[in-house]
Amino acid sequence: MVKTNAMRLLTASQIQFRTAEYAWEESDLSGIHAAESIGMPPEQVFKTLVTKGDKTGPLVFCLPVVLELDLKKAAAVSGNKKVDMIHVRELLGLTGYIRGGCSPIGMKKKFPTFFDETALLYEEISVSAGVRGQQIILSPSSIINFLNAQAVDITV
Repeated sequence: MVKTNAMRLLTASQIQFRTAEYAWEESDLSGIHAAESIGMPPEQVFKTLVTKGDKTGPLVFCLPVVLELDLKKAAAVSGNKKVDMIHVRELLGLTGYIRGGCSPIGMKKKFPTFFDETALLYEEISVSAGVRGQQIILSPSSIINFLNAQAVDITV
């Protein structure tokens, strides 16, 4: 197991978490595969999507891998008129992470972050540890508080 920057930040802040590793393939970077591989319900495994608001710039949205981001809701909760997904080729330069291994924790800069409100229904959720094939499992309130994020309705 690789100790990622996300793990170091959580450890330094004394936030309790555990990790899970799984085998991944370039042909299937889906969150459903991650959920099945670590034995968690897909509703509790959260993907990290990076967008750009027309007024605010970069924004981070975390939602269950089985749901889709509603761009209109995302714009409304973030104070934008329009929100668009960033292109995958911009992801590394903007966040320091690659597709399939993008964690909301430890990006190059702190961006406004929003979790789908369903996170609060569970005792624990999973997010990427910052590398492909590794997840961080922790309480939703601890990650939301750590990131100064908001729990809102952002899915279709």
